[in-house]
Amino acid sequence: MSNKKFVTLIIYLACCLTALVGQAGMAQDRVVNGIVTDINGSPVAGVSVQVSGESRGVATGADGSYSISGMRVGATLVFSSVGYKTQRVVVGSATVYNITFLSDAVSLDEVVAIGYGTVKKSDLTGSVSSVKGKDLNAFPAANVVQALSGRAAGVQVKVNTGAPGGAASVRIRGTNSIQGINEPLYVIDGFPVNNALALNNADIENIEILKDASAIAIYGSRGANGVVLITTKKGKSGATRVDFETSYGFQDLRRKLELMNAEEYAKFYNEQRLNDGQAAYFSDADIAKFGKGFDWQDFVYQTAPIRSHSLTVSGGNAKTQFAVSGTLFDQEGIIRGSDYQRYALRASISHTISDKFSIDYSSVLSRNTTSQQNSGGARFGASLISASLVAPPTLTPYNDDGSYRVLSTAYPFVSEGLTNPLNFINEITDRAISNKVLAHASVSYKPIEELTLKVYGGVENSDDRSDYYRTLRYFNSTGNATVSTGQYTSILNENTLTYDKSFNEKHHLTAVAGFTYQDFVSKTLGGSGSGFLSDVTETYGLGGAAVPGIPSSSYSKSVLLSSLARVNYVFDNRILATLSFRADGSSKFSEGDKWGYFPSAALAWKIKEERFLKSNETISDLKIRASWGATGSQAIGAYATLNQLSSGKTVFGDNLYNIMSPSTRLPGRLKWETTEQADIGIDLGLLHNKIRITADYYNKVTRDLLNTVQLPSSLGFTSTIQNVGKIRNSGFEFTADVNVLNRDFVWNLSGNIAFNKSKVLKLYGGQDILGGYVDMLIFADNVNLLREGLPMGVFYGYQEDGYTSEGKIAFKDMNGDGLINLNDKSVIGDPNPDFLYGINSVMSFKGFDLSIFFQGSQGNDLVNISSVGNTLHYGYGDNMLKEVFYDHWSPTNTNAKYPKISRTQTLFFSNRYVEDGSYLRLRNIEAAYNIPVRASWIRNARIYVSGQNLLTITKYSWWDPEVNSMGGSSPLGQGIDFSTYPTAKSVTFGVQLGF
Repeated sequence: MSNKKFVTLIIYLACCLTALVGQAGMAQDRVVNGIVTDINGSPVAGVSVQVSGESRGVATGADGSYSISGMRVGATLVFSSVGYKTQRVVVGSATVYNITFLSDAVSLDEVVAIGYGTVKKSDLTGSVSSVKGKDLNAFPAANVVQALSGRAAGVQVKVNTGAPGGAASVRIRGTNSIQGINEPLYVIDGFPVNNALALNNADIENIEILKDASAIAIYGSRGANGVVLITTKKGKSGATRVDFETSYGFQDLRRKLELMNAEEYAKFYNEQRLNDGQAAYFSDADIAKFGKGFDWQDFVYQTAPIRSHSLTVSGGNAKTQFAVSGTLFDQEGIIRGSDYQRYALRASISHTISDKFSIDYSSVLSRNTTSQQNSGGARFGASLISASLVAPPTLTPYNDDGSYRVLSTAYPFVSEGLTNPLNFINEITDRAISNKVLAHASVSYKPIEELTLKVYGGVENSDDRSDYYRTLRYFNSTGNATVSTGQYTSILNENTLTYDKSFNEKHHLTAVAGFTYQDFVSKTLGGSGSGFLSDVTETYGLGGAAVPGIPSSSYSKSVLLSSLARVNYVFDNRILATLSFRADGSSKFSEGDKWGYFPSAALAWKIKEERFLKSNETISDLKIRASWGATGSQAIGAYATLNQLSSGKTVFGDNLYNIMSPSTRLPGRLKWETTEQADIGIDLGLLHNKIRITADYYNKVTRDLLNTVQLPSSLGFTSTIQNVGKIRNSGFEFTADVNVLNRDFVWNLSGNIAFNKSKVLKLYGGQDILGGYVDMLIFADNVNLLREGLPMGVFYGYQEDGYTSEGKIAFKDMNGDGLINLNDKSVIGDPNPDFLYGINSVMSFKGFDLSIFFQGSQGNDLVNISSVGNTLHYGYGDNMLKEVFYDHWSPTNTNAKYPKISRTQTLFFSNRYVEDGSYLRLRNIEAAYNIPVRASWIRNARIYVSGQNLLTITKYSWWDPEVNSMGGSSPLGQGIDFSTYPTAKSVTFGVQLGF
């Protein structure tokens, strides 16, 4: 080819290429737009509009509109949003594409998390309840546990204290263990954690609560109390999204108690002294000038702010997705001097290296700081909460010179234990700081499309420090300091192999197998001292103590080694089967008993897929489920089966010697606690799934219960741990979701109710187990009881029988022997509710939203020990409920509610203190407005106002029926109210912005 022809060809090709590029450029400059509406023509905001295979994307505005530039013919737009079916549109020559979204309200194709994998909701064979992150974040809560209350059937949340950041206990389908922890296992993005307090609710995408054995058996010895799977928010491919939320609220004491005023107080104690043969203390002139007196409740309790802020940045492309968030939760307490702050930073990244390799990483760093004023549980005003109720209204906190008034010496009849609340508020520092780290990563390898090998590892670490200091200004104090530190570390490694394949269009098989290792290490260190010259150093100068305390330290380590396997099989999308098995080996148990084996099986039939029902217009979904399985619990400490020595000191002659002595507990050979559970369930959808119903019946029995058994002192040991008995929990659960209206006005209504009955089937030697011990000086007794044939933790005490002719409380002689003693005690109440329920209503109309959430408990009793100091402590100068002054025994009022005002009363723990703890609570009400936005840089804007605990319907006489002062994780001590930090009501204002 000649040079001339060659040059001509090059010029020609260049011109063609230029033309093509120009055309391509013109094509890339095309703008495609449209509006997304639902089936009723209403705009759908926040819909993700993604260019398939690219990282570009936008979201629809408040009017449902979208606009995306640089589009070419043949490109695919993907429209997706939660609650709607994903739709794809291939771009042609047109520039306007309006989309009608079809509701996917039942979300049967939604993928839900199960242990070591996921499954479509329609293919679930076990009992699983789902809670969306938006529901958890509907109102401010210190942790995810508090936010779960009433959200899922069969899940009971018990508030141990209303203090800022206070703990709550969760029971799933009742209580299984006497000595072991009854809390469920929390799993955050696959990592089984010690607790979920490090997580901010705004970071949660959704929660799956695994309840039956088929769902939880894959967790073996850690799943007996149910499993709470928490999935955090992850980045998605598309345009980078920035989400910001801030809220500010005010908290108040939910209700004040009606106590006597100063005039009534003076008259009351004059009457008490006259009844007991003493002269009246207050003169008529004193009483006349007292008036209403001082209100100690108003002095101790305050209106307190609560703040929450979160900022999340997320996004990515087809290969890499990321999310980074920072959150702040700041809650001051309604008791002066108490507060809680949590700062958290979370990051996650997922990257596809190639068709075969991918990696995931996630971490949560948090710092929790608490200033505690949770001084409760004491009698005669020896704690802050008790003092706020019993302090005489005739007295003020300060003397005329500004010094603290000494209440215990103000009158001769006042208890020496009564302490001025200012001592607790101003002169005690009780601060706890916890730094938590949860970090984990995984590598996945797919040698073939159907097979995935996943290696997962992570660490959970918590460094805690508590500082307590009582100043020299505290009444009769020389300065007291205590410092304690603790470190908890858990290292996890999991290795799983997953096979997922469909055969011949009718068979689908998913199998997972693997082995795991996790260790648990705890270390503590403590020091103390008293007698300081100055308060300057507080807990940072223990060496300056005149009397140093004996330092303490401890170490504990246990290891859990496991192997697991599960097979899910689907035939013709009609028959579903699940088989799972887990073997756990724990270092806590003796040789020969270290391993526990936990199988499960489940079968489900999707009747709707059968020919005779497939075309039925009324029934849109119908599935029945049945499952059986076994799970376990370790329920003992790391070294409970070993002979242990403890250090100490003793004196021989004039010298002090260090010693090592054997434990007073006899070690023994122990078995695992094992819980067997059977479940039958039905999932029903009606009228195109506008109505969805789920119902379950379960029966579970826990055998080989571990508990401490007392031994004769002649053995040289005082106690031992043995497998002592058997407990059964059985019940029904119902959940219903109704799409009442779906037009311009949208109304969704959902509710759940759960009935659980517990029964103690067997105990060691048939012996009762006592618990819930309270000491009120005027009586001291165990409140709760475990007895064969009865529900868990019933209340056990004396029955009252009116009053004697002298106005003293009379008690029933139950056995007719003429005496009132231990043989006359009987069951006087039951802390276990007949049923729990929750009702949630969500309404929307043209950008306005209104949600109302009720939660309640019915049929449970409470022991009101709190009331003792304010109704019966007649000899200690305590202030009383107003009704005691106006309704106590006298010769003219022999049917009074309260006995004669006299310090000579003989009292026992009786049915007087047992009250109906049932309640219906307006947990949250929220009104919101979605602001129409036109700016391209803002995706959505929403403002809201909400109220929490604004209405509670209950017969319970004290502060709040949602209380569990002594229960915690133990079944002994449930349902007791003993001067606990009260629950607050609050109003919150918030803003949510998306960019």
